[in-house]
Amino acid sequence: MNFVYLDNGATSYPKAPGVAESMSDFILNIGVNVGRGAYDISYKAEHTVYETRELLCELFNFNQPENVIFTKNITESMNVLIKGLLKDGDHVIISSMEHNAIMRPLNSLGQKISYTRILANSLGEINIEDVKVSIKPNTKAIIMSHASNVCGTILDLEKVGQLSRENNLYFIIDSAQTGGFLDMDFEGLNADAIGFTGHKGLLGPQGIGGFIINNRLAKELNSFIEGGTGSLSDTESQPEYLPDKFEAGTLNIPGIYGLNASLKYLLKWSVKSIREKEIALLDKFLEGLLNINNIKIIGKKTSQGRTAIVSLDFPKDDNGLIAHQLSRDFNIMTRNGLHCAPSAHKTLGTFPEGTIRFSLSHFTTFKEIDYTLDCINKLANN
Repeated sequence: MNFVYLDNGATSYPKAPGVAESMSDFILNIGVNVGRGAYDISYKAEHTVYETRELLCELFNFNQPENVIFTKNITESMNVLIKGLLKDGDHVIISSMEHNAIMRPLNSLGQKISYTRILANSLGEINIEDVKVSIKPNTKAIIMSHASNVCGTILDLEKVGQLSRENNLYFIIDSAQTGGFLDMDFEGLNADAIGFTGHKGLLGPQGIGGFIINNRLAKELNSFIEGGTGSLSDTESQPEYLPDKFEAGTLNIPGIYGLNASLKYLLKWSVKSIREKEIALLDKFLEGLLNINNIKIIGKKTSQGRTAIVSLDFPKDDNGLIAHQLSRDFNIMTRNGLHCAPSAHKTLGTFPEGTIRFSLSHFTTFKEIDYTLDCINKLANN
């Protein structure tokens, strides 16, 4: 084998069949903007953009395509949602498992706002009672990742969403590690917004992401960037209707074409069947790891309640050196370090040394799992 790619938690590889062809077709044969030209080829591009909104609605069980907003990635999405919502004196609730895509926008607001960080246990799980007692009179929202990008633990956001709705709080979800892996029901989660990114579990290209938002939150949210939309060009104020309120400037249309193809692939094969394949791979990987000495699995030791992300610590060795050896000597690609999530690593007891993260995909093969386990064993017990 040429190489084994196990860094899908950072970005998926390979992409879904048809992604490259769809993007190439747009660039070579269409190439125009949307909402700016009264000619047939522009209408063709507009159709694909709108169809992609519809596909995202199908994936997340949502029914308002105009409320699907495109950004360049989920980090931008979370910035729009956080900075557009929170005002002086507001309080929000987060978990200790959050990625810096949530932590840095919150911290950039300084003392204007406050937040309570719900401490997860050593497996990355939170207690709903801890969330409940953290609600204050000035609590505005609960903002949480659906699953940890460090240890793969899935948070019980159904309970969190129900609690949010009972207390009239906004509920915002970061689906970076669960979109395309879990069946996600916007209404069932009691979500007000779900951020998504195209280049991970959705199997699309980098540079395209977005968020789905209900009208309740959209009315409350300030636009983050203003500019040309191709609509209401007689006024110098940003339109208030969706999606134009949050989509100033030219969209990444090649990226949307690629995402269109990857979403069709996901929906054809179904998220359920993709998850089942990943869990089967994960079961084999975890079972093999439990038989290897001198390594430590961070978080859950079984596939229940987790994604196909596994973080390892090599207590007797330098994790960075092991990751380098995996790449140099065995052509196994992983990610070492703190994974842009220092809060999660502090929670899991792996700060500041970090871990080596192995993140699988349904394109991963069982042969690659066997090979990786053999290589880990050699390095851990050399």
